[in-house]
Amino acid sequence: MKSTLLSSALALIAVLTLTLSSTVFAGERIDLWPEGKTPNFEQHQTVPTYEVCVPAEKKSDTCVIVFPGGAYQGCCDQHEGTAIAKYFNEKGVTAVIVRYRVSRPKNVAKHVTAWQDAQRAVRTVRSRAAELGIDPEKIGCTGFSAGGHLTLMTSTTSQTPAYEPVDELDQVPCHVNFAIPVYPAYVLEDGKDGPNSGKGNDSTMVADFAFDAKTPPMCFIHGDLDVYSPMGSVAVYHKLRTMNIPAEMHIYANVNHGFGGIRGEHHVSAWLDRVKAWMTVMGF
Repeated sequence: MKSTLLSSALALIAVLTLTLSSTVFAGERIDLWPEGKTPNFEQHQTVPTYEVCVPAEKKSDTCVIVFPGGAYQGCCDQHEGTAIAKYFNEKGVTAVIVRYRVSRPKNVAKHVTAWQDAQRAVRTVRSRAAELGIDPEKIGCTGFSAGGHLTLMTSTTSQTPAYEPVDELDQVPCHVNFAIPVYPAYVLEDGKDGPNSGKGNDSTMVADFAFDAKTPPMCFIHGDLDVYSPMGSVAVYHKLRTMNIPAEMHIYANVNHGFGGIRGEHHVSAWLDRVKAWMTVMGF
């Protein structure tokens, strides 16, 4: 029954999307929301967009949605966006960069409008699966710092609607099939709005994440000197273990926050290769 409903929804959205995207080109930044229907729009000056990055030689039917960091105040979309999409494209994997709304909204939690954009982005990518040549059940997300927190919101809380439906697209499921939180921020109570006040060793996890039935496998990347404590990643890893959800973790020695798209001789520079190897093992 669920499969039939999903197929019908995807078929409906495919017709709409093909009509709307007939002039869409790879690399173009496309608005996530119809004009005048962005939730909480009055709280932001930025317009949320997504950018499809298509590999020159496609080798996979997987897609990775990328959420750059920026403390929910800005968008670090070069080393934590473009560089990441380029890596996956080099491996033959489709990537989508989401430039969600910043800065932090007023009168609601710091991540609410970004979370709305993230759910809308997953629905949009899933609705375009046939057009993009991807499997609608091989969609994952990765994000950095605040984007890492957003990755956790997107992957653990997809069964909680972040906004009221605005059109037919919102019939499409917004769960992801795998997640890669990279030095996620705001995971522990002693750092829920900024760097951890301690080392996170004795802090509890924030209540942001639902850990619902659609919570997927994850691969965590963190540095052990990060001011956003790696114990946040450890806490989520532990929670996934209690749920029998597969997870992998890499915590790098003597590494601070924000290494993102770093490449070169530094020992952390191969972190993306570790992620890609994990994806292969997991069937993505």
